[in-house]
This record gives sequence, C-alpha cells and structure tokens, in this order.
Amino acid sequence: MGVKDVVTWTTLCSCYVNCEMPRQGLDAFREMGLNGVRPNVVTVSSILPACSELKDLNLGRVIHGFVVRHGMEENVFVSNALVNIYASCLSIKQAQLVFDMMSKRDVVSWNVLLTAYFSNRDCKKGVTLFYRMRREVVKLDGASWNAVIGGCLNNGQTEQALKILGQMQESGIKPNQITITSLLPACKELVTLRAGKEVHGYIFRNCLMEDLATTTALVFMYAKCGELELSPRVFDMIPRRDTVAWNTMIIANSMHGNGEEALLLFRKILDSGVKPNSVTFTGVLSGCSHSRLVGEGIMVFYSMRRDHSIEPDADHYSCMVDVLSCAGRLVEAYQFIQRMPMEATPGAWGALLGACRVHKNVDLAKIAANKLFEIEPDNPGNYVLLSNILVTAKRWEEASETRKLMRDGGITSTLLLPVIGVTSEARRYTSF
Repeated sequence: MGVKDVVTWTTLCSCYVNCEMPRQGLDAFREMGLNGVRPNVVTVSSILPACSELKDLNLGRVIHGFVVRHGMEENVFVSNALVNIYASCLSIKQAQLVFDMMSKRDVVSWNVLLTAYFSNRDCKKGVTLFYRMRREVVKLDGASWNAVIGGCLNNGQTEQALKILGQMQESGIKPNQITITSLLPACKELVTLRAGKEVHGYIFRNCLMEDLATTTALVFMYAKCGELELSPRVFDMIPRRDTVAWNTMIIANSMHGNGEEALLLFRKILDSGVKPNSVTFTGVLSGCSHSRLVGEGIMVFYSMRRDHSIEPDADHYSCMVDVLSCAGRLVEAYQFIQRMPMEATPGAWGALLGACRVHKNVDLAKIAANKLFEIEPDNPGNYVLLSNILVTAKRWEEASETRKLMRDGGITSTLLLPVIGVTSEARRYTSF
C-alpha cells in the first residue's frame, strides 16, 4: 500500500479492536502517530475501547488530554468512550466528571455510567441515576432496563429488581434473553418457586427456549431450588448443548449429592463430542466427594492431563483432598496435599480438618489447623473446629490453649460448639 491516510489507519485500529485484539490496536495507534498522521474523532472513539479492555488508565488519560487539546470533547461518541474507560478502571469520580461536562448526551452515555455504578457495587447511586433518567425523559432502551435490573440482582436487591421489572413491562418494553438470564438466578432467593415458574412460562410463551443461555439459566435456577426433576426436563429440551449447559447439569447433581448421576453426565458429555473444561472436572470431582466415589474420583482426576490436556489447578487438587478425606482416607489425603505442585489452599486443608473431626484423627487435625492458622489467621471457624475436635477427644488442656490463642489474637466468634454428650467438666470449653 502506498500512502496511509487517517482513514486507513483508523480502519486498521478499529479492525483490531473489533476482533478482540486491543493490544495490536493500540500498537497501530502509536505507529499512526509516529508516521505523522493525526487521529480524528472516529480514530479516538475507535481506540478508546481498547484502553477499557486492557484497563490501561494511564494511556486513557493521555488520549483524554489529546481529546481536550484538539477540541474533540464535544463529540458524543468520544465522550462516551472516555466515560467507559474511567468506569472500567474503577475511576468512577472521573467518569462522573466527564459525564457531567458533556454538552450532549445520548442513552449510551447514561447507560455507561449506570453500568459503572452497579459494577462498583454502588447500587444506591445506580438506582438514583436510573430514576433521574426517567425524570429527565431519557428514552430508555433495553440496555438501560437490563443494566438496572441486573445491577440490583448482583447487589442482592432482588425485590427492587422485580419492582423495576414490572415497571419495564408497564412501559411497553419486553424483557429479552439478557433480562431473563440475569433474573433467573435470583429466583432461588425467593420464598417459593412461583417467580421462577412464571419466568419459565414467559420464556415458553415468547419462544425463547431456543436461546441456549436462557435455558441453561433455567436449568440452574431449578437445580438451586432443589427441583432435580424439573432441571433435567429443561436440560433434555435443549437442542444443542454446549460445555456450559453440561457443566450446569453436572454441578446441579453434585451440589445435591448425586455423584453417580454427575459421573453418568460426564460420560455422556464425552460421548457427545463436547469438550469438557476445567469447570467440568471441578463439578465431577465435587460429586465424587459427596458420594464417596474414591476410585472414580481418582480416575477422573488423572484423566485431566492425560486424556484432555487440562492442567489441574488448586481447586481440582482441593476437590481430590475432599474425595479422599470424606472416604476416611486421611493419611492419603495428607500425603496428596504434600505432593501438590502448588501451595495448598484453605479449601484443601479445611477439607482435611473437617474430615478429621468426623474420623476422630486428632494428630492430623492439629497439622491441618496449624496450616490454616498461618494461611487465614483471622478465620474463627478453624479455631472453633480444632477446639471441638480436642474437646471430643477429652484433651482439655490443648482445647484451652486453642481458645487462648484465639482470644490473644482478638478473634471473636458467635459459633457454639456442640455440647451433646460432653461432660459438665468440658462444657466450659464449648463456647467462644
């Protein structure tokens, strides 16, 4: 190509960013400057999302300075991109400042700031901004409603989200797949399944059952509510199941202690040709742990690297410790921790400690607890559990030392240790 003008460079930068290659886009942007070609408003609005993607606040500020020096801040697309980069980098005050200085705003401008508040867990300001949009007669689109409903749900404000959902429908805007997939996980927090079933009915009436994300969220909702008869029915209706859909069903069975079913689903996913991922193995190993399927768990674990080229991470190792511990194979579990290629997590040591209580292995319990005291010294549960194990073993002096260690560290807990079957002599050790 001969001479590259601003249009050529802008097209190149935009292509990189749109193809999820932000770093290459920024490299092209720098090269553009080195070649003496001055970016225009289209170039700037195209490249700023790359800064947001990489959370490169410093470069975003440099480009912001360029925008101000060349009078580009009046362009709504440029200003929207600036608000987005500051929001993505958690600089909410700066995002608000850019927003307030905009002479012209469109609904995208409002939506970017709205999403920023909820992403930073400032639900109150997010809801306040949403109602300000309504007062100022901003033409809300589906993204506006989804941002506030999803934001409320992610911040635990389920009732507020349902109230706004009603307002959305009253305004004539129909909930779409994004609305539904954000709403379904919250249904498990409600008193009954009624809300979830109403959403299911809405999905069916509006022909959304073909949407994979929606039906997968529906499967998960029923599973979280303990409806293991309904979740497989929905799962069986999914025409093309991806790894996430299979993982959802595997995890659903694992969380309810159906390890055999989780293993059966794992075999089916392999037969279907869908490739399992790291989450798949976490779900299967968890099911093996709950159902004490030690041999099966060991086989699944060692097949990860050998058959599927998936390197086990700390969560997988912790699951295997749990598999061995729940089956009473405590020495093997401890040896497995010692052979781990990475530092054992609190989950691994916690699984061993919990099993030591069940199987009354005081010596290993002390080893596991001391490790947990190092890793998470402020967690009262570890002290409580060790003290309970020592009390059960009638090792009163050591239980007293654990209690003193906790008190000296300024660690408090409202947990009470079980006193059933404990003599009156021991009762003075049973609460913190």
